[in-house]
Parts: sequence; structure tokens; C-alpha cells
Amino acid sequence: MNPNTTFRFAIMGAGNIANKFYDAVNRLGNCCVAAVASKSMERAKSFADKYGIAGAYDSYEQMLIEEKPDCVYIATTCDSHYELSMLCLQYNTPILCEKAMFLNSTEAQEVFALAKEKQVFVMEAMWSRFLPAVNKAKEWLQADKIGDPVYANIKVGFRAPQDPENRYFGPKLGGGAAYDLTVYCYEIMTWMLGEPSEVKASAVFGPTGVDVTDHVLLRFSGKNGAPDAMASCESSFMTNMTEGMTVLGSTGRIMVPNPHYGSEAFLYDEQGNQIEAFKDEATENGFVYEAQEVVNCIRTGKIESDIVPHAQTIACAKVFDLLMAEK
Repeated sequence: MNPNTTFRFAIMGAGNIANKFYDAVNRLGNCCVAAVASKSMERAKSFADKYGIAGAYDSYEQMLIEEKPDCVYIATTCDSHYELSMLCLQYNTPILCEKAMFLNSTEAQEVFALAKEKQVFVMEAMWSRFLPAVNKAKEWLQADKIGDPVYANIKVGFRAPQDPENRYFGPKLGGGAAYDLTVYCYEIMTWMLGEPSEVKASAVFGPTGVDVTDHVLLRFSGKNGAPDAMASCESSFMTNMTEGMTVLGSTGRIMVPNPHYGSEAFLYDEQGNQIEAFKDEATENGFVYEAQEVVNCIRTGKIESDIVPHAQTIACAKVFDLLMAEK
């Protein structure tokens, strides 16, 4: 597509996260949000009026037909991601879909197979893979600043509002720690260490039938004769965890507080002395990076991102399969 034309996003869903995405697009050059759709016209119109968006719809399909956007950002709850992704592909419309993009690997494989067949861009909105602090940590790791990886741990969790019908605990909305929290743990850890050679997963299920605490253990093949590395991914809706990621190597360690949204990273030597510290003071809305990636990929004719490729989203969905099998 012509790089000089305004790139037109449309949004499906008018909840809180859609506001953050609108702000991110508004920070990009030569981009706009042209339309928003919700199951409620009142919500769609309220969102559109708030930001001066021209198009407001209570039909997702009608928005695709009339607006023909360059990409749709799916900001609804997890239960509808597969259906809306397939709808977008029916109209050959590129997709950026909130995490977790799918509830299982069957959904993931079907959508990406159709996207490949139609040559339409699709990406899961795993914004944390783009964050400067996470990428500084990855840079240190790849520069051999801590030697060979030995063990890593990532924890993301909080005590969610205890409402059996909310998006955290409600089965009808695709609730569960896997889709809201474990997705971060797995996709950040594999961004750091690559694809695991072995995955083991265990989950605790709550009264509503969704998983409330997850533990995923990953094994990574050692390189150049080094022993294998292991990583533990822990998440929960039942308690306030000390959120963070630590990667321990043979000659040092890396720590990233709040890796799914944080702005800091710290590097330590073998004796535990801090030798480098990074603080991202430039980023005001971390969604700008994923939005810019989408624009760049679509403008250059790509159907997937190198940073959040289809295979990565499928691999994470297979972890969901393992966790749900624990029920």
C-alpha cells in the first residue's frame, strides 16, 4: 500500500483497553482510528464521540463492509477473538488481536492457516515483546553478559476482583489466569530464551471452572555444549505476587520488575554487584510499538510479524491446551 496514505485502523470493542490503543495510534504519524464497533451502539457512539471518530457501529460485520479498514484491532474479551478473527479474514481485513488471541491451539491453527491462504496479515497484540526494558534485558543476554542461561523465573499475578461473572472468573467471557496472565509469562520468557524443548504445565481451578493459578515449567536446550536451562512461569488471580522476571546465568543475572509493562532492567555480576541499570523514560504508551509494527508489516506486504510470529501464538495456545487438560 502507498506509504503516503493515512493508515486507517478500526476497533472492535469499546472497553478500557480500546482507549489505550486509540491513544497509541494517535501518537503515530500518518495513522488514525477511522471507526469503532461494539455490540452496544450506545457504547460505540460514546467512544466515537469522545475521540471524534467518524464511524460508530453496533455490527462488527457492517463496519468491515462499510469502512474497509487497513487493519482491525480486536479489543473484546477472549471468548470472541476466534469468531471475530475469522470474520475479519472473511473480508480480507488484517488483524491485530488482543492477547490471549485464542483459547486453544485448534483456533490458532485454523485462523493462521486461513490467513496464510488469503495472504492477510494477522498478529497477536503481545505488546510486552516490544517494550524497551524487556529488549534491553534480551540484549544483555545475547551479548553474553551473564554467560550461559541456567535458570529463569517469571511471576505475574494479583488478587482479581472476586466476581464470578467478570472477565477474570467468568467462563462465558474466556476467563482464567492462562489467557490473562500466563500468556505474558510464556511469551516474554520465550522471547528471551527461544522456543522450549519441553513444556510441563499444571493449574488450579476455582469454583467457576476457570484456572486461577498456573505453573508452567520450560526446558531449553543448551547451546555449544552448555547444559539445558530451565524456566518457571507462575501466575495467579488469587494473590498479589511480587511480579518480576529473573534470568540467572553462569556468570551473572538479569532482573526485570513487572516485565509485562515495566520500564526498568538491571544487570548483576556473579557476586551480585549491579553493573548496569536501564530505565525507559521515553515511552508514554507502550502500545505504540505494536501498532507501529502492524503498520510497517502491512505497508511492506508481510502477513506476520517477526517479533510476534504465528508460530509463537500457536505454541502458547498449546500451553493453554496442557493447562486445560488439568481440569
